[in-house]
Amino acid sequence: MTQALLITPPFTQLNTPYPATAYLKGFLNTKQISSAQADLGIEVILKLFSKSGLQSLFEYASQNQQPTSDNCSRILALKDHYIQTIDSVIAFLQGKNPTLALQITQGDFLPEASRFAQLDELDWAFGSMGTQDKAKHLATLYLEDLSDFIVECVDAHFGFSRYAERLGRSANSFDKLYEVLQAEPTYIDEVLFSILKERIAEVQPEFLLISVPFPGNLYSAFRCAQWIKKHHPNIKTAMGGGFPNTELRSLTESRVFEFFDFITLDDGELPVELLLTSVSEYKRTFLLEDGEVVYKNNSLQPDYKQSEVGTPDYSGLLLDRYISVIEIVNPMHKMWSDGRWNKLTMAHGCYWGKCTFCDISLDYIKIYEPIAAKLIVDRIEQLISQTGETGFHFVDEAAPPALMREVALEIIRRKIVVTWWTNIRFEKSFTQDLCLLLKASGCIAVSGGLEVASDRLLKLIDKGVTVEQVAKVTRNFTQAGIMVHAYLMYGYPTQTVQETIDSLEMVRQLFEAGVLQSGFWHQFALTAHSPVGLHPEKFGVLKETETIGSFANNDLLYRDKTGINHDQFSFGLKKSLYNFMHGICFDYPLQDWFDFKIPKTTIPPDFIENALIDETAFQLKANAKIIWLGGIPIAATFTKSKKGQTWEMISLTFHDKSATFTIQLNQSEGEWLVKMLVQMAVSNAKTLSLQEFRKDFETQFEDFELFWFSRPMQTLRQSGLLTI
Repeated sequence: MTQALLITPPFTQLNTPYPATAYLKGFLNTKQISSAQADLGIEVILKLFSKSGLQSLFEYASQNQQPTSDNCSRILALKDHYIQTIDSVIAFLQGKNPTLALQITQGDFLPEASRFAQLDELDWAFGSMGTQDKAKHLATLYLEDLSDFIVECVDAHFGFSRYAERLGRSANSFDKLYEVLQAEPTYIDEVLFSILKERIAEVQPEFLLISVPFPGNLYSAFRCAQWIKKHHPNIKTAMGGGFPNTELRSLTESRVFEFFDFITLDDGELPVELLLTSVSEYKRTFLLEDGEVVYKNNSLQPDYKQSEVGTPDYSGLLLDRYISVIEIVNPMHKMWSDGRWNKLTMAHGCYWGKCTFCDISLDYIKIYEPIAAKLIVDRIEQLISQTGETGFHFVDEAAPPALMREVALEIIRRKIVVTWWTNIRFEKSFTQDLCLLLKASGCIAVSGGLEVASDRLLKLIDKGVTVEQVAKVTRNFTQAGIMVHAYLMYGYPTQTVQETIDSLEMVRQLFEAGVLQSGFWHQFALTAHSPVGLHPEKFGVLKETETIGSFANNDLLYRDKTGINHDQFSFGLKKSLYNFMHGICFDYPLQDWFDFKIPKTTIPPDFIENALIDETAFQLKANAKIIWLGGIPIAATFTKSKKGQTWEMISLTFHDKSATFTIQLNQSEGEWLVKMLVQMAVSNAKTLSLQEFRKDFETQFEDFELFWFSRPMQTLRQSGLLTI
């Protein structure tokens, strides 16, 4: 018998498992506690979207719910075509049937319903997309048509990456969710139960631990627990994850414990260990005693350090059966939903921890603890060995620049080939040279919060950056070949209409300058654990949610004292951004994106262009590390003559992966430089500082600045000689 079965209920991502259960399983391995895991989301999808699954689905729909729209009537009429093609399409999206792309893109293979109507608008976007990407997008539309059919004719709650999400979104009262749970299970529920039944029979766990990262997982989590209580009352059930960590911190609703025996908060390692091994000690755990909800935190044992929690363990998950989709033509969202990514963390929490819209009062943000670079790369190697996958998504709140540098150096020194991306703050620490180092280690993309592109509001948010700084940092990443995605925000308290339009103009200029490649607008939401939620009076906000509910409490209703209806900007902001991401419509007046009168922007049309003008910086940071990414050159000496004088020169020819270049120096300096390049090679465990480099130079030669800023050294610095 296994002590614990860890599950993620439907639905999160289709292309890769949500990492919470893998993190917990890796920890339990270090304690010799037996566990198994399952991602019921992908398992339900694969059972639904199969030949036998669609046959059953269409049969059920025909018997129970006649379609009410022409679109669903069409899908039902084409059911034989869907049944015939579904297994081939799923195999293609799993990467097992790549040649099918040719049939998909040539047309007349996939049955088409309303989702394909948008293709006329997207045809221009496919010019830069390969056959595989275009086929993935068409296959995604095909699945979304089927999803529309399920919503109308089978289960109104269905959604690929969220299920019954509205039931979980800040439900201060448990009444609605409880009422739905008393109703007969839906068709999708029954599919879920059939898979859960198989997993319980295989594993025979003592505990069912359910991770609920998002509101869209909540309903299915309760359904799973409900089924367990009915059919296996001896199995204890517990809930943890992002949703309870933010929403259920003031839980008093006793009916929740008809489904769950325990609900844990924050880092799950120690709370779960105590549930599985102790009879009286608890860490941040809700349970029911004498009909009352009680919160127990009586263990004196401190939480585990990040170095002690082990390497995530993905064993037992169906890693070769996840499906890659392209939901929209957005570079970062494509990356999010396409391909398999191992998830890791460089640091627990956020090293900045000041942004006023963020839940910085909660431990998952507040407690900052970085992990040693060597241990991170150890975990990278272990996961490559276990999963066979070399793609990594570091899911940090904001990865620290200094730690990113050390991780990059460690990856390069170990000669590991990985592809990775992460979330950052647009710190000035991300110099051109650091970005080049990150690129050399396999970094392909970063995402960061520009939020409201207004210096006044960035200061109010306490973001610690300016628009000018963001522009320079995004330029550094872009020039290094690293894609940049910006999180954008509108509707922040006290934001004026003028600031919204000026923010859009800043974003337009950033895309026109080519330093941003991807972005997404989010409307500000007031949360209970953010500085704005805790001290609304400081931010011109009037809270309308004053009473604490018995169930979920995080998102709050509020009124901005400005009285501005920020909802009206949503469509125009998103439509303009969609076009900017594809390099068009930069010359459109901003008014064209809105169907109501807006003020003219006050931002100069060359603001970003001017911000990107580099002043030549002659300052040398003595403690900077100096690193050589290239190889050892081929040297050839020759004699140079001028006005009757001759002297010895040396020609150094370098071969990198894409080009060959040559520099010339006087012989003594050139021979010295070759020796130093060996010492500065990135493969060396010990790095050399610029101060040490300079000191060594000055023992033999004069005028280091003249040497350092000479044309040959400038060439070398543009070709892999980095100071970071």
